Amino acid sequence: MTTPAPAVPALDLPFARARHDRAAEHRDDPVLLSRLHADPATRVLVLHGDRLGVVPGDLGTRLALLSPGGLPAPADHSPTPPPRPDAAYDPADVVRDTPPAEEPPLWLFLGEHDDVPYTALVLPQTESALAELDGVATSGTPAGRRWEILRNLDGLDDLEQGLATQAVALANWHAVHAFCPRCGAPTHVRKAGWVRWCPVEDRELYPRTDPAVIMAVVDDADRILLGHAAHWPAHRFSTLAGFVEPGESLEQAVRREVSEEVGVHVADGLGDVVYRGSQTWPFPASLMLGFRAHVAGSAGEAAPDGVELTAARWFTRAELLEAVQDGEVALPTRLSIARALIEEWYGAPLPGA
Repeated sequence: MTTPAPAVPALDLPFARARHDRAAEHRDDPVLLSRLHADPATRVLVLHGDRLGVVPGDLGTRLALLSPGGLPAPADHSPTPPPRPDAAYDPADVVRDTPPAEEPPLWLFLGEHDDVPYTALVLPQTESALAELDGVATSGTPAGRRWEILRNLDGLDDLEQGLATQAVALANWHAVHAFCPRCGAPTHVRKAGWVRWCPVEDRELYPRTDPAVIMAVVDDADRILLGHAAHWPAHRFSTLAGFVEPGESLEQAVRREVSEEVGVHVADGLGDVVYRGSQTWPFPASLMLGFRAHVAGSAGEAAPDGVELTAARWFTRAELLEAVQDGEVALPTRLSIARALIEEWYGAPLPGA
């Protein structure tokens, strides 16, 4: 009888943790957001563009979770009306009820935890919106509030990290789906921020996530292959990555991307591409699927494509440590799956933020 190989635990990754229940069964309630706005127990995460409201805490930066009192009320998302009878004949004639610059702030239902409901308020990306918020004496407003992008917040606990990542991803989706991709008509928010509806085609649009593979490529000498992207700062090296193409499996995407970017061929065995974990990367809408990819033999020099990658190097553990310590190589941040894949291969944390 064959003994099965021991399971390898997946990596514990930032932006892959959450404690709240998304409670999707509540999203169809057309008055959900208004009801939660009237409930002082509701906690509100506030975004201004891609920046989150945060405050200093005892153990580091925390989300500035507010009470809804004093915040602008959500728009009334009544049940989806039928499309206009003539809309299909003249979609260009379908206009917004309100000019974009005057639209109310966007409210999103995030879920609940320990009987506490959580929502997000996405302010328009204007300085006047910030001034209006600062001028409102909201109940429970913490002192010292400031605004930070998500990728700078490495001290959030699992609950706050899950809420923040969800809110940023959903806000980014809304920012680029104000119009129907098929007919161009303005879309309307429905289902507590989880749907946009096209009145011309009577069509619901749902948030999308783009899968991308990211891989620690190693050879038989147990060296790791890292590359430098054309748009990165000098000395930044990281793992290879790329989006999954239509009709392509994840394993196929790993092999294709490595071949295209550096001219190296990942081996064909079933155990040569091994899944290591996933991480949402809502900048704006990616899901990073991490792998360890094995190159048979000693791969020799990598040949970067000169377009996406301008440099690629094989490192032993000693070589990578020395390069990092000397400032010759700057690694990706600790919030990234790339750093986790590199440090898993290395066997310990590496220096640097």
